Amino acid sequence: MGLQAVEAHRRVYHPQMPRSVTRPVAGPLAGLRVIDCSTVLAGPYCTMLLADLGADVVKVEPPEGDATRGWGPPWVGSEKDGSRTAAYYLAVNRSKRSLRLDLHKAAGAAVLRRLLADADVLVENFRPGALGRLGFGDAILGELNPKLVHLAISGYGPIGPDADRPGYDFVLQAEAGLMSITGQSDEDGGRPTKVGVAITDVVTGLQGAVAILAAVAGRERPDSPAHGLGQRIDVSLLGSTLAILVNQAQNAFVTGASPGRRGNAHPNIVPYETFDTADGEVAVAIGSERQWPRFCEALGLGELAVDPRFGTNEKRVDERIALRSILAERFRTKSSADWLARFTAADVPASGINDVASAFALPQSRALGMKVKVTHPAYGRTFQVAAPVALSVTPTRAPTAPPLLGEQSDEILTELGYMTSEIKALRRAGVV
Repeated sequence: MGLQAVEAHRRVYHPQMPRSVTRPVAGPLAGLRVIDCSTVLAGPYCTMLLADLGADVVKVEPPEGDATRGWGPPWVGSEKDGSRTAAYYLAVNRSKRSLRLDLHKAAGAAVLRRLLADADVLVENFRPGALGRLGFGDAILGELNPKLVHLAISGYGPIGPDADRPGYDFVLQAEAGLMSITGQSDEDGGRPTKVGVAITDVVTGLQGAVAILAAVAGRERPDSPAHGLGQRIDVSLLGSTLAILVNQAQNAFVTGASPGRRGNAHPNIVPYETFDTADGEVAVAIGSERQWPRFCEALGLGELAVDPRFGTNEKRVDERIALRSILAERFRTKSSADWLARFTAADVPASGINDVASAFALPQSRALGMKVKVTHPAYGRTFQVAAPVALSVTPTRAPTAPPLLGEQSDEILTELGYMTSEIKALRRAGVV
């Protein structure tokens, strides 16, 4: 499609209409339209963050829906009325609108062109080259909407020997070295272990959201080289996972040796780990030299604070085996509650080990409002993890329930200028 054809397409198919008349908007990104063609976790997590901040996120789903709709149990909704949806899908798709769309059909591609011509952001996680084969290569996107910010998420990036490989969180945790530093040590019978959530996908989504905000800011700033222009952003699961190795990666660069697994112990700070108590386990984190003597006094081991073997963190790291032996013996003499009360009084960072339900039930979690109720006509009442940021002037939007597959298709198509008869025809053809 040439530039003149694109302009004619805009004039014919994009009347000036309100972006949404059915949903209240709030937040610093109100008025920003995001077209989310991604599925599973990294992309949907990214766009959910933008939705929390007020963006109008249109989730464009294939005819069968996002795969995570079927990643249960557990489920909400009912299989009888077709609303059964996995909790996994609910976790990363709140405050979005769903458009079911077959992009392999010409009429479906035409719908996406209308969406993108008036959009601010496109997020997708197609394999490299797949979007181009659907008719939406970089050049076409640039002609269709020169201001479009395009985030492309992939497993390994668009270049290099592995660019065409499929990317999955679990495999990338292994490949990027994260599993090699997670889990109990070999001496304690441990093995390389994945993190308890799909952290590779989550951090990729976070990196993507940050990059989108940077590109949008650059597009709007008169002094930016990107003023008035969109741009392509590439973010990979591999690169994002390598980036969060932080101090462990730097340790490897400095020493030339890869760090190993230490269980709950820290490679650079001692004591900073868990200890068994008389009836459970507690986590303690002595992150400064000021905390060290307070910790020793709370343990009833004041002499350790003046023991030259342990006088600085550097010495405690060097003598971690001897120190841990002393501390472990002392911790076993009292209950977890007793130790935690002592540490609280001494202003020493410490906690018991909560399960997920207990963590959300904490008084502090409730004070932060981290569990919010949403209601959906089909799902009924469900709960969501709240946005963890609080903006003083432009607060995050009140969340709405994750949508059913294609729940807002008619609404979105009407906004794009489709007549009722045209929408019915698209349905009969299986396009939406």
